[in-house]
This record gives sequence, structure tokens and C-alpha cells, in this order.
Amino acid sequence: MRNLLSICLLLALAGPAPASEPERPVTEDDREHWAFRPPVRPDLPGGEDAHPIDRFISARLARAGLALSPEADRRTLLRRLTFDLTGLPPTPREVSAFLNDKAPGAFERVVQRLLSSPAYGERWAQHWLDVARFAESDGFEFDQERKEAWRYRDWVIRALNADLPYNTFVHHQLAGDEAASGDKGTQTATGFLMAGPDMTDINLASERRHEFLNKMTQTVGEAFLGLTVGCAQCHAHKTDPISIEDFYRFRSFFEATVINPRKGRQLPALVKEHKSDPPMSFVMERGDFRRPGDPVTPGFPRVLNPSGAPVPPPPVQATSSYRRTALARWLTRPDHPLTGRVIVNRLWLHHFGRALVSTPNDFGRTGHPPSHPELLDWLATELPERAWSLKALHHLVVTSRTYRQASRGTGPGWQRKLARDPDNRLLSRAPRKRLEGEAIRDSFLAVAGLLNRRAGGPGVRPPLPREITSTIRSRNWQVSPDPADHVRRSIYIFVRRNLRYPLFDVFDRPDGNASCPQRNESTTPTQSLTLLNSEFSSTIATALADRVRPGGSPVEQLEMLYLLLFSRPPSPSEREIATHLLSEASLRDLCLALINTNEAIYLD
Repeated sequence: MRNLLSICLLLALAGPAPASEPERPVTEDDREHWAFRPPVRPDLPGGEDAHPIDRFISARLARAGLALSPEADRRTLLRRLTFDLTGLPPTPREVSAFLNDKAPGAFERVVQRLLSSPAYGERWAQHWLDVARFAESDGFEFDQERKEAWRYRDWVIRALNADLPYNTFVHHQLAGDEAASGDKGTQTATGFLMAGPDMTDINLASERRHEFLNKMTQTVGEAFLGLTVGCAQCHAHKTDPISIEDFYRFRSFFEATVINPRKGRQLPALVKEHKSDPPMSFVMERGDFRRPGDPVTPGFPRVLNPSGAPVPPPPVQATSSYRRTALARWLTRPDHPLTGRVIVNRLWLHHFGRALVSTPNDFGRTGHPPSHPELLDWLATELPERAWSLKALHHLVVTSRTYRQASRGTGPGWQRKLARDPDNRLLSRAPRKRLEGEAIRDSFLAVAGLLNRRAGGPGVRPPLPREITSTIRSRNWQVSPDPADHVRRSIYIFVRRNLRYPLFDVFDRPDGNASCPQRNESTTPTQSLTLLNSEFSSTIATALADRVRPGGSPVEQLEMLYLLLFSRPPSPSEREIATHLLSEASLRDLCLALINTNEAIYLD
């Protein structure tokens, strides 16, 4: 807060803002940037591959003198696919069923089963919630709880499980109140706009509203357009053709969405407009809420609107401005330059660990160009062809040879791959990926037989380690009274901006203060110490030992333990090492050692 006051004082001492410079026109050269041109569906490259994705990848590999790797073995493939689509490991029964299914189409049947599982929505909702800045508290100094925020999280899970078309998914989050005709379930989707942090202790309601609207506008630009429009809230964007006027015209779509908040009061959980004539919008000179400049009306970013199409007026007798509906319809035009590209890039990222555009929230000039531009455009144009179905796109991706490659091999051919494609940017092999903190926790609970699959409802709060509870106010984390809630899936754990659940914090979960398109992947001693010494790991090791102990002889127990954790039997050397360990320590100690292996938290 002191920093904010210092900034305000400096602005006051600086005197009145200079007259704003005329808005620079957007030129044809500006629109030549690849991301600002509508995607054109390319022809499939030649080749023997039947799958369209493999055609593009194989053609690019061939230019580098490489080829796709052989397919991974069935156990590896099932483990990879099950974690990717559900965030959980395959069960021993599922492993056995897949290994014994020799009929054609066995893999495709597994894909369909996993996409139909409720766990799919719980897995992929977290990826979207990272982008949306979702949390169940305000952040900043007081970090007040948001009692109804969980409803938006549950809406995202339901929408993904129902395969809500992506164009509708966008529309409902921007304007569900205008599209729903009283449907409270759809109105809940507008929680996207209200998901960000809010400084409730700001003295001036106008300042608080200004800051919230600016961050909302920035997030909409990043989430759906993949553009850093927020860089233009104080001045013209330094690299992209987005003026400060563009920013405030874009912000004007949301001008009526937030009632002026009073100090200490929470903003509404959902968006609701009550009249068709919103308040006037202005360009805020230097981004200062006290210095309104020229008035502006809603407008699409000029670089993406070469025809200058206006925003249509609201319908006759409308009780809302319908500005957000107009924005949603513009965003979901099949020929939009960015909307399709941005979402298929996000989906590719979470299947391959690297996006086709490796800066998923920045498709502008400071972002990275696509590694496979023709493939990106083919996928972007394919999405509306498949009725905007994200499940159809998942199915398309994971059934490709590119996805089903092995991640490692031997011999001169393999060494050539490593030399010519060291970062695997060309996808000459499957990537090796680390699980996120949520998937680590959920998988350990699942293999230990502890995971509670109850879905939905307010965020739950498992006990925290003593070293944390001794340093915080108890009201900041009131442990859920029902122990069964303590072992629910991680997506249902209460999300407090100023106090992340320790395991997630250690494994790079974002804090929800800004849109996070791709998590960091650090490697720290704290991660190893947490997996080895935490109360959580101790509980898992004990429960896992209890689960496999009735399995018969030590050899049979060991077989079951490896099948649960790694979806495979132990190798001869692993069996020898484990048998030696069991002669000197307990089964629980072996369980603890195995959940600390790389294989427990990495996917091949």
C-alpha cells in the first residue's frame, strides 16, 4: 500500500499529464505478423502416415534427417495416457485389461473410457483455472475468503466433462448472464471475470474498480487472445500494435460488470448488468484512475479487426448492454486469427510438455514463433470443423503416432536424434514430463487406497504441517472437520492466494495473482525433503504397506507394489535390491523409498 501511495505522490508532483499523442494507425506491415493473420488451412504434407498430425511432424523431421521413434510399450503408454487425461495412475485391473485386449482398436477404447471419466474434467479444469487466476480468497494484505468462488471451479469441471463446445465455453464465461435467460448454472460461468485478486482495503472505490477492471481486461486478452494487452494500459504497447486507446476500448466491454465496491466489501461472485446503457468509458492518462482523458466506446483491437467492424448495439428492450456477448461472438468466429490457435496450443502444451508456441499467453512480437506453424493452423481450423469439441481434439492428438512414441531408446539412430534434436523441439521422441503437485498428491493417495472421489462443493482444508500452523492465524486455515475431506482430489482443496498448500507450493503451483499459462518446473532440495520427510509421505507409505501386506509372500507383495506405483513388475535387479532392503527394514520403509524415486513423479 505504501508503494501505491508513493506512486500517487510522484504522479501528483509531476503535475498534469501532457496531452496524449494521436493514436498511431495500424498498418498492413503491422498485420503481417503471423498471429494477426487468420489461419489458412494448409494441405496435408505428403507421406505414408494416415494420421494428419503425424504427416506434419514427419515432414518436419524428414527435413532434419530424422523420423518418428517407435511406439512406447503398452504399460508406458497406458500410464502416460491415463495421467494426461485424468491426472491419476491406471489401476492394476486397467493395466491387465489393456494388456490382454488384443482386438483392434484397444488403445482407442481406452481413450474413450478416459475421456468419459469424471476425472477428465477434474484434471483439465486445473489447467484452465491456472489461466483464469482462480482462487477462493482476495489476496493482498487481508486475503478475505470468497464463499461462493468454488461454484466457478465446479462449473469448469462440469463444462469440460460435458464437452461443452469451446465457443460456448468462451461465451458463457464472458457473458453467461446475457445468454442464460435466468439459468443460474450458466451465469456461474462469469466467475471467470471475477476470479482475480482484489485489494478490498483501497480507500477509494474508483481506484479499486479501476485496478480490478484493468486486470480483468488483461486476463481476457491473455486467456483468449494470447496477447499481452495489459502492457497498453499506461501507454502504447512497446512491441505490438496495441494503443492505449485500444486497451480502454477493450476494457469498455466490461465497464458495467462491476458495481462500484465499497471499502472492505467483496465484489460479487458473478457478473450481472442491470441496464443497457453502461457508464461512459475513458482513456486513463498514464493509466491513472484520476486522469480520465478522451471518451471511448467498446471496440475490438484494431490489428485484429481490419474491416473496422463495429460493436453491434444491444437488442431492443435489452436489460443489459450485450457488449460482452458481442465480444464473445467476435472471439469465436471460425476465422478469428487467435482464438482457435490459442486454445489448441494450450491443449498441445499439456500433452507434450512444450507448446507449439512456447509462450502460450503471448502470441505477439515478443513471443516465440510456432515450431510447427502449418500444424498449428491445421489444428486451429480443425477445431470448429469438429463442432469446437475439445474432447475430439484430445482424441485426435493422443491417437497420433507422435504422441505414442517412446521417450528413450538405444543405438546410433537414437544418438542421432539426441544430437540433431537435443531439446526435442521437433518431437523426434516422446517428452519426459514431471507430474504437478496435484497429480503427485492424487496419485499417491490413489495407490495407497486413500483417495476420496467425492466431487464438488466448497474447498476443503486438510491439516497443515506443524511448522506452518505455528506461524499463521488459525482463521486462515480452519481444518475441515470431516477426515474424509482431507483425502479428496487436489482440485477441491481450498485455494488461498497468500497460503498455498505446502506440497503444491513446493512443486511450483502458481499463486493465482496473474494468469499462468505454463507452470515453472524447478528442481530443489525442498522437493526431495518434502517427499522423504513430510507427514503426508509418512501417511502414504504406511497406508501403501497396509494395502499390499495381505498380498501373500514378500515376492507377491513386491509385485503388487510395483504394479500399483509404476504399472509394471520389478526388474530382476530391482527385485534383488528390494528383497535385500526388506531383510533389513520394513515394508513401510520400502514404500517410502519407492515413492521417492524419479519414476513415481515423472512420466515417460
